[in-house]
Amino acid sequence: MKPFRTRIKICGLTRETDVDAAVQAGADAVGFVLYPHSPRFVPPERAGELARRLPAFVTPVLLFVNASPEFIAHGMQAVPNALLQFHGDETPADCVAAGRPFLRAARIPTGAAGTGFDLLKYAQDFATAQAVLLDAHVEGFGGGGQSFDWNAFPWSHPLLNASSRLVLSGGLTPANVTDGICRVRPWAVDVSSGVEVSKGIKDADKIHAFVAAVRAADNLLFRPS
Repeated sequence: MKPFRTRIKICGLTRETDVDAAVQAGADAVGFVLYPHSPRFVPPERAGELARRLPAFVTPVLLFVNASPEFIAHGMQAVPNALLQFHGDETPADCVAAGRPFLRAARIPTGAAGTGFDLLKYAQDFATAQAVLLDAHVEGFGGGGQSFDWNAFPWSHPLLNASSRLVLSGGLTPANVTDGICRVRPWAVDVSSGVEVSKGIKDADKIHAFVAAVRAADNLLFRPS
């Protein structure tokens, strides 16, 4: 079986030291939260400063929640090479209107209520997204440290196409990400609170431990027989 490398995004970065730690650990992408009500908020200019520290092939991602077109444009001007992530109530048309490749977050209820979320229709509605990011539905639009039921959906369904189009998020930590990858088989994983000492303040050791746990999952799934 051909080896597969799960991609890794570290989200909610606010400091230079955390950006550097994510890069050194081997992250493929880093996320900046441009949502003013989040404790991890950075304004566009600050996101630009942090993004300029990134080497080639590490992607900056700008997270928006129900933002105005003007604010989205401001963010894109500050970080010209950014991928966009829409995490609020944006429609497919809203997302496409930005004119930039984007991720669309699906906010899935936790517990038994998760099975009532029509993820297949959601993925179909947002077929223009580069990926659908699976997050738990919490107050504050993400970063709440909670997971949804990873057994609630048929991950092999062609509309989901997990291994090329889904990003697993929501309550991931170094302790549970291996299990999450083995169950969902996503293209990528996204972590924020699971590698923090406080909201918006990352821990370099936790980031390295998270990356190591992702690689452990890859080895389990794609170990030569």
